Amino acid sequence: MTVTTTTTTAVSGGERSAREPRARFRDLVAAEWIKHRSLRSTWIAYGATALAVIGFNAGTAYDTYSHWTLQVSKDRAAFIGDGMALHHAFTANAALLMALALGVIGALVILGEYSTGTHRTTFAAVPARRSVVAAKAVVVTVVTTAFGAVLVGVSFALTQAILDRRDAGVSIGDPGAFRVVLASVLLAPVCALAGLALGAVIRHTASTMITSVVVILVLPLFLTDGRHWSAVAGHTLPYRAWLRLVDVNYSPVSFPWSTGGAWTVYMVWAGVACAIAVTSVHRRDQ
Repeated sequence: MTVTTTTTTAVSGGERSAREPRARFRDLVAAEWIKHRSLRSTWIAYGATALAVIGFNAGTAYDTYSHWTLQVSKDRAAFIGDGMALHHAFTANAALLMALALGVIGALVILGEYSTGTHRTTFAAVPARRSVVAAKAVVVTVVTTAFGAVLVGVSFALTQAILDRRDAGVSIGDPGAFRVVLASVLLAPVCALAGLALGAVIRHTASTMITSVVVILVLPLFLTDGRHWSAVAGHTLPYRAWLRLVDVNYSPVSFPWSTGGAWTVYMVWAGVACAIAVTSVHRRDQ
């Protein structure tokens, strides 16, 4: 009699489990969004990054504004003719800082769960690990793209307002301006997804941070255009792709490449990063 009751209970429990609805992907995305926005440290990181990046750009534009009268007329004409106002809209230092910060934020999206052990609870509740990580990637992409859009938009408006007081500013409708803005905006999600992939593979905070710095900062500065292999290797990196896209007056170099190639680098990095993150979490047990 006891055996029959136990068997019946087990069967009933199995039937209840079988009847439980499978988590919908949109529900997973909603859950990941709640995780992302509920952490105070996340917003502190975004806020600090925004202040630093906008400060870099605005400071560069103001320096040009304050020293404008010290320049000879030929230099002023060259500043306008060479499109230097667009370089001030989003400077190289600001781009590197944003890339590093977004890479760290992307990594912490998944490292936060592994460091606290809450990933076990997440995967126990939703055994479809690939779907969970894919939802993380969606949230990271949407949030960092929106963040990049606000950051770049404010930087562009502020720097050009400062330069416009010397009649040296440009508008979004000027040649090359929209490409500079779009390339700068999309650099944010590309680097964030790269950080997410590194975090999913390495799963240790210190090692992931070091690797992010090497990939995002050190390699682009180490590789030069002086040798063919070095130039080609540099062309595969997001930051170097950004440099190519924002160079509106691109001059022929020893090993040139096209804007189409730079956009392709963006797409490949984003796609491969997502694939690595999803695949690695599916193949490893812990």
